[in-house]
Amino acid sequence: MNSAADLRRTFTSTRRDFLRQAGGGFGALALAELLRGSALGAALEEEARSVSQPLLPRKPHFAAKAKSVIFLFMEGGPSHLDTFDPKPALLELAGKPIPPSFGRVITAMGEFDSPILASKRAWKQHGQSGTWVSDWLPEIATCVDDMAVIRSCWADGINHSSGVCQMNTGSILAGRPSLGAWASYGLGSENQNLPAFVVMQDNASSVINGPRNWGAGFMPAVYQGTRLTAGSDPIPNLNPPEGVSDAEQRGKLDFLTQMNRAHAATRAQSELEARIASYELAFRMQAEAPGAVDLAGESDATKQLYGMDEKDTADFGRMCLLSRRLVERGVRFVQLYSGAGSKWDSHAKIEENHSKLCRSMDKPVAGLLKDLKARGLLDSTLVVWGGEFGRTPQSEKGDGRDHNPTGFTMWMAGGGVKGGQTIGATDEVGLRAVEDRLHVHDLHATILWLMGLDNMGLVYKYKGRPERPTLNEGEAFKKIAGL
Repeated sequence: MNSAADLRRTFTSTRRDFLRQAGGGFGALALAELLRGSALGAALEEEARSVSQPLLPRKPHFAAKAKSVIFLFMEGGPSHLDTFDPKPALLELAGKPIPPSFGRVITAMGEFDSPILASKRAWKQHGQSGTWVSDWLPEIATCVDDMAVIRSCWADGINHSSGVCQMNTGSILAGRPSLGAWASYGLGSENQNLPAFVVMQDNASSVINGPRNWGAGFMPAVYQGTRLTAGSDPIPNLNPPEGVSDAEQRGKLDFLTQMNRAHAATRAQSELEARIASYELAFRMQAEAPGAVDLAGESDATKQLYGMDEKDTADFGRMCLLSRRLVERGVRFVQLYSGAGSKWDSHAKIEENHSKLCRSMDKPVAGLLKDLKARGLLDSTLVVWGGEFGRTPQSEKGDGRDHNPTGFTMWMAGGGVKGGQTIGATDEVGLRAVEDRLHVHDLHATILWLMGLDNMGLVYKYKGRPERPTLNEGEAFKKIAGL
């Protein structure tokens, strides 16, 4: 068996090898000097830096309103009709077929003609803005003056797989980069010792489509999300074994990188580059990440604000508090899944289902908004709330609601958003978006615009074709910033 010294010699170029391989590039030194200070030179330098250090901070296309995003994803499709979009007509028409004037209703199960299901919620206007919120969300209701509630969202995905895929990647078909990956590609990270894009979920169930939701698609794998686990040890195996010094670990990592680089030299494989980068990041994270995920220093009052002292809210509260600590330290994009495993899906027993899930996230989400605001972070942090679609006004199985991608509600807060707004509207029974209709592509374009990125100007060349985050569609809804 070869010794470590033998292996190093195998993977290390001699001076003669270096001169032979690099000699052809000496002329480029003069060219680089001639280009220094020119626009072309700056562009080439930026391109080289983006290849060698892809997550270094990059300039936005224009002045950004938000530095980071926290996306609160209610997986399974929360009912807009029972949370943020009151429809008195549901009481008047309860038990009756949907009027023909509203058109046919097509769901994943085919044409849907069940009778109208009344909402049992009590509704009230809140804040100076008078925003309507149901009694399922009493804590979030106290934050409405910081929120823009968008009642006119629509999507193409009619089932969970396609809906979740589109809300994450812009397409109902798998294989494209996620929104968080595009943000990391466009802006890099403010902190090289932590992942640029972090994902957490509130239980052990698999989020539908799994890691593809936070994947990098056809872009280099380095831009994909890093999933942290729930519980008191979000980053397992982070700390080095006892008795292993930093110098020893650094030496092993350098040697491993050297072998990987030699292997990669004859192959174009972004997964290998991402693995090399992940080893380097893991080493750097050992210094900073333990402090980022350690909640011991947080006050009891802060933990109570997030509901960590209550069983029903402790898990999502921990995730929300961790997300604040991560964006505080420069993480670009954080995505939290509530009801992982399509738990918000409520084809039956919506009262039981939504009551439990609303309670589990209501206080933590309100605590996150209030904590960000108190620390001066809300202005630079965009918080997005919603699922892959909403629910139908008709009943399913007598006490549930089916999928509804044709009209549903999401909200945004902070990060340049003008609070106290209610944007758009659905029809009389909440079936279809009819005013200021915003497709998923428009929502993504708006999020990117708030981050200083033009959705049509953010381009990645794949197989010679310019690819964009919103598939050459979508327009930023600037009214959300009060413009």
